Amino acid sequence: MDRSVSGGRGYYYSAAPVGTGMGMGPLAGQLGEWLFRAVQPPAPTPCGSPGGPPITAPRVRMRDGRHLAYEESGVSKETARFKIVFSHGFTGSRLDSLRASPEVAEELGVYMVGFDRAGYGESDPNPGRSVETAAQDMEDLADALGLGDKFYVVGFSLGCHAVWGALRYIPERIAGAAMLAPVVNYWWPGFPAELAAREYGRQERGDQWALRVAHHAPGIIHWWMEQSWLPLPTSTVVVNTTYLPNKRDAEIRRTLTADGTLRKKREMATQQGIQESYYRDMAVMFGKWEFDPMALPEPPCPVHLWQGDEDGLVPVALQRHVAGRLGWVNYHELPGTGHFLSAVPGLGDTVLRTLFG
Repeated sequence: MDRSVSGGRGYYYSAAPVGTGMGMGPLAGQLGEWLFRAVQPPAPTPCGSPGGPPITAPRVRMRDGRHLAYEESGVSKETARFKIVFSHGFTGSRLDSLRASPEVAEELGVYMVGFDRAGYGESDPNPGRSVETAAQDMEDLADALGLGDKFYVVGFSLGCHAVWGALRYIPERIAGAAMLAPVVNYWWPGFPAELAAREYGRQERGDQWALRVAHHAPGIIHWWMEQSWLPLPTSTVVVNTTYLPNKRDAEIRRTLTADGTLRKKREMATQQGIQESYYRDMAVMFGKWEFDPMALPEPPCPVHLWQGDEDGLVPVALQRHVAGRLGWVNYHELPGTGHFLSAVPGLGDTVLRTLFG
């Protein structure tokens, strides 16, 4: 009988008991036990727990007892005509938003709530995190705040997996959806193998290996990412050194690095453990999905997707393919634009006017 330990969907570890199977001796069994322990991620440090970070943000309770921290903006939800739940990207937080002007939000009557996704910031970790639970968290947050039977969902970058999940698992709750530079999974079946392989191969070797481990062996992703002795470079995305072909993106990163903003964002995002935020994000986004977004039926709501053609993190060729396969997606390609779409002047207002104008 094997012993198995689950650290959530995709995080499974097993080791044979000492002294059993195919002539294994005590030494081999002890080695197995050591390897088993070595790949285990450390326990999280939940906010409000002994020795954990303090709780400073408002939080609501999810269906499974976890808590999500959130931040509201725009008009009050009591007077709002339109209500948005916003899903932040990799390294982000509840403080991220569309950066729409207060004047346009007031004019259109838009309320928006951002939240720390599970394991980020001050939201409790979820050892069973998946694309489906990401959608459920958005639904539970909307219900806890009394946003009504239907609400809008907007996602940025890797946070768009929650939007795809909402379109798959709770389409009857969604009044409309918008995705900005959504990260893609190179293993989605709808991609032609040659196209996916070409774009995958254009990444740095460290990024290729990080995604390969996240997909094929998510149970060791934390161990892999923490091994500085490996003869391979680490993920450039995690350490913010990815080549950015767009000049605005590159300048934004230089500025945010110089003034310490990126360091502060990382500290906030990972305060409960990098394994519960960054690394679990990688396992969910690049793991084995239960559905292919390119096979989704048309949802009962409008869906918009914005993508820059100079994005150094999400291949525009793959995004074009996604949009081409889904005739119901309203695709907006932005020339001369990179990945950091929230910094594009006026784009937040354009998104709101497109959804509600």
